[in-house]
Amino acid sequence: MNHNSIETVLLDKNLDADLKEIAKKVSLNERISDAECNHLFDKAPLGYLGVLANYIRERKNGNNTYFNRNFHVEPTNICVYTCTFCAYSRLIKQREEGWELSIEQIFDNIKKYDGIPVTEVHITGGVVPKQDFAFYTELFRKIKSHRPDLHIKALTPVEYHYIFKKAKLSYEEGMRSMIEAGLDSMPGGGAEIFYPEIRDQIAGGKCSAEQWLELHEIFHKMGKRSNATMLYGHIESYWHRVDHLRQLRELQDKTGGFQTFIPLKFRNKNNQLSHVPEVSAIEDLRNYAISRIYLDNFDHIKAYWPMIGRTLAQLSMAFGVDDIDGTIDDSTKIYSMAGAEEQSPTLSTEELVNMIKSVGRRPIERDTLYNEIRDYQDYDFSNDKKIGFLELPVIQ
Repeated sequence: MNHNSIETVLLDKNLDADLKEIAKKVSLNERISDAECNHLFDKAPLGYLGVLANYIRERKNGNNTYFNRNFHVEPTNICVYTCTFCAYSRLIKQREEGWELSIEQIFDNIKKYDGIPVTEVHITGGVVPKQDFAFYTELFRKIKSHRPDLHIKALTPVEYHYIFKKAKLSYEEGMRSMIEAGLDSMPGGGAEIFYPEIRDQIAGGKCSAEQWLELHEIFHKMGKRSNATMLYGHIESYWHRVDHLRQLRELQDKTGGFQTFIPLKFRNKNNQLSHVPEVSAIEDLRNYAISRIYLDNFDHIKAYWPMIGRTLAQLSMAFGVDDIDGTIDDSTKIYSMAGAEEQSPTLSTEELVNMIKSVGRRPIERDTLYNEIRDYQDYDFSNDKKIGFLELPVIQ
């Protein structure tokens, strides 16, 4: 899309005055209000949202679509919490159905990637007493000692809140110790929906929205970056989404520490909310676009391709998305167990690059902090084949 697309929207006689005003604000790089965001959810046509979101996407990031070489390690799927949307975790009393990895087992998984050009390990899973403060500080130190260049993106405020409370540490003391041990950044999980009434129903017992935001704020003030998420498409209303986005935007105004926002689609397989129908692909695209329009102080919007499938991930790049997460091995079971589109979420770099290029976008490999590593627009993968280019193994 180009400037003419915005002009076309502004001249569209079928749009109401509020939608035209929002389009005018977008064209002038002005912030929209919460009421206007609600109006987008209630009234905006999909095509209109695509024009505005893509205009912002290209203003911020041009034609680039980012990805990185990462892999996931899940220390446990046992959990003290009972989130109704979760198909992944098993309660303490269901240990026989789950796994709890030791530090050595996790480290053995990480060593499988020795000599392979990954830049990030993503560590998150359930919450159990045994995997405590000492467990993770030792793990982080061990990883950094073995491979200093590997970026550790690990644990969410849900995990840190539990770990620090158990260790009788303040958030500041705990986060400082984790950083000293080797923590580089934080993923965006555990946000779910901030509004208390909804949060209590789907994620009761976990850290509150205020605690989630406080931990990110402390982390940002220590000079570190993190991501943010929102679980949508379950029992929430549109205004709950707007409330959630507002609190993220306000914290970003204060700290500037969020890198990307990742809308996470609720999947209804094998959980206590199986009776709640999943939203449509059209609603997914609308949600990506509105998030891009509202979160004017976020540089990136990410679509997690294993969760929504390759086709929808490709479509999302026209609705504000400029990042589709990891490449070669993202063997996380958290979403596949809940009915994610990609049950074997593994793509080679070449496959993912072609997926991006086939919709006219420019594939850029990044590190976790969005430093550009390689432009794959004109990359010749045949040279890799000649020299025996390594792809990553899948962690079972």
